[in-house]
Amino acid sequence: MLQLAPYAVTEAASRGRVHDEPAPVARGQFQRDRDRIVHSTAFRRLEYKTQVFVNHEGDLFRTRLTHSIEVAQLTRGIARELGLNEDLAEAIALAHDLGHTPFGHAGQEALDGCMKAHGGFEHNLQSLRTVDLLEDRYAGFDGLNLMFETREGILKHCSRANAERLGEVGRRFLDGTQPSLEAQLANLADEIAYNNHDVDDGLRSGLITLEQLDVVPIFAAQRRKVEARWPGLTGRKLINETVRRMIHLMVIDLIEQTRANIAAAGVRTLAAAGCRRLLRCPAAAPARAQALPARQALSALPGAAHDQQGAPHRRRPVRGLHGRPPHPAAAVSGDGA
Repeated sequence: MLQLAPYAVTEAASRGRVHDEPAPVARGQFQRDRDRIVHSTAFRRLEYKTQVFVNHEGDLFRTRLTHSIEVAQLTRGIARELGLNEDLAEAIALAHDLGHTPFGHAGQEALDGCMKAHGGFEHNLQSLRTVDLLEDRYAGFDGLNLMFETREGILKHCSRANAERLGEVGRRFLDGTQPSLEAQLANLADEIAYNNHDVDDGLRSGLITLEQLDVVPIFAAQRRKVEARWPGLTGRKLINETVRRMIHLMVIDLIEQTRANIAAAGVRTLAAAGCRRLLRCPAAAPARAQALPARQALSALPGAAHDQQGAPHRRRPVRGLHGRPPHPAAAVSGDGA
């Protein structure tokens, strides 16, 4: 196993699980978390949740499932380079979208509007609720009983009102501290993945063109490098080579900027790392502008806001906390099993 940096999360420093369990055999605690997430019902359901295109529009477009796998790949590679806990970072990345609604962000906005009288809907909070309560796999407890640091990382955003009800896992939203560097990394890897892959899917669909994206300097610069290296290159190879260079640029930028931030802040311990946001990716800001025309074009696609429901399967009633009637959001978000 690679040596962890002094500011990385370790099992010895972890705040553990809500329910005590025997230590895992032949794997670590955060590896156990990752495995439980991968085997969960909510993770499999990501296959039919929209990233941009519906599942039946074609098997070459991203879904929430493929997106989560791509985020995990980026997260683990960067974590290794920075000396962070790869297993924790990967677990957070794989679980970060478990609470997303069907129908993409449009579904979340619609559900939030419907649930205003009940406090609204937050997909990050629903992701936590999924792993804490809704998964129904283990005899000794509800949910997946994940480590505290995994749960904290899954809760990327949270309103103050909800944070006050969550106890320790929501405390950072009240006292203004940051989660682990592993959680910060999963967040940025998510941004790198969707900024680039939304563009890739938009180009594949034909709804946007390379010429339209040339107005974004960071994209145009990478395209010119590809065309200079391979004159006459066109089609998917030109797109793939351009997008992969965009991803590489952002990954290296994140690594170098984060190392500089850690050195400048003099961070030497895990406790010091939790006091500030140290992971930064300046190259991601222009990439957001790059992805905007793709998202605007894709949102106009007929049927783009509809998820395929998949093959018929039995659904059990969704249980509420402590036997109370379920929150309506649990059923609508598709994470009730």
